[in-house]
Amino acid sequence: MHKTICSFLSLILFVSIGSYQIQAQTTRIDRSGDLGKRNAITTAVPFLLIAPDSRLGGMGEVGVAVLEDGNAQHWNPSKYLFSSNDAGISISYSPWLAGLQVHDIYHLYLSAYYNVTKMNTISFSLRFFSMGDMELTTDQGEVIMHSKPHEFAIDAAYSRMLIKDVLSMSVTGRFVYSNLSPRGINNSHIKPGIAGAADISLLYRKKFSRGKLYNHNLNLGLNISNLGNKVSYSEAIDRDFLPANFRLGIAYDMYFDQYNKLTLAFDVNKLLVPTPPLYETDSVGKVIENQKDPSKIGVAEAVFTSWGDAPDGFKEEMNEFILNFGLEYTYRELISIRAGYFNEAVTKGARKYMTFGVGIKYSVFAIDAAYILPVSTRNHPLENTLRFTLSFDFDIKKN
Repeated sequence: MHKTICSFLSLILFVSIGSYQIQAQTTRIDRSGDLGKRNAITTAVPFLLIAPDSRLGGMGEVGVAVLEDGNAQHWNPSKYLFSSNDAGISISYSPWLAGLQVHDIYHLYLSAYYNVTKMNTISFSLRFFSMGDMELTTDQGEVIMHSKPHEFAIDAAYSRMLIKDVLSMSVTGRFVYSNLSPRGINNSHIKPGIAGAADISLLYRKKFSRGKLYNHNLNLGLNISNLGNKVSYSEAIDRDFLPANFRLGIAYDMYFDQYNKLTLAFDVNKLLVPTPPLYETDSVGKVIENQKDPSKIGVAEAVFTSWGDAPDGFKEEMNEFILNFGLEYTYRELISIRAGYFNEAVTKGARKYMTFGVGIKYSVFAIDAAYILPVSTRNHPLENTLRFTLSFDFDIKKN
């Protein structure tokens, strides 16, 4: 029975991450000679890193510095203070892992914000990830029960303008609930994972004189997210890190005239969790660790040590950076066309895909759609993935 439970959890983790190979962070494995090979970083609740909305999802999942974003709660809530509207609400839906030919896995995201004054903003979001209907069986293949594992996170953020129209800052609190465990099985000792986390973000904006362009701006954004306690689904299992993430980005807005606008954006991401270490076995059979056991590293320590703990040194450390490129063309703030590229090193997960998107806005109403086109492998789990977003923006005080 214990073997069945472990297999069940392994399958769920595979589905939630959407990659081909999963390896527990704290499992002691003999990886002698593995330097330079695959060594992907895995965490608990990876659904927190899924790009939730269609606009920035269609731009290669850039977003920490792109303005006029109703879903900034995920990317960088301090962007809300630069919005031309007073309030907004947005809902996004995405059938997930379409490349696996499953139809009951989906990601749902709801966000809302309100600019209390020109200097203060409050915002909220709810994220829900359903992993569909799964069958739990014995080692002999007998079906014991059906389970519907799911995860959700609730956020609340406060944003403050530090320098008017130039620099803003935001702090976010998050509650995370991850129910991967089947119920009703005796002596399974499996429970839902619960965690609390926080984000801190900044946005700097520089307006340039018009020159040859009708208008142009440069935005710099930073978001350090998911800083919180480790998660465990059983007292007998080591606790895993949340997907603490460092995101730094730049966006450049060019207005050719009052009708045509082009935005170019670039983000860089890095997980602030330990890299799986390399283990070797000597002639006596003892396990020799060339690094500190990740299970003995605290969350605060990991934020700093994760910048230089890769077993293969500087080269592997650089491969842990995810690069995002995106662009958006908008005509009369009515129609937008988007494209982007998401690049992750082959040794760290090999997620490489192009994204495309389109958006239509009329008055307070906007609808966006985005599509993922993998370029790394055939039959990729993210192949044919679509995102849809419906949003409303309001000028409450003006009206």
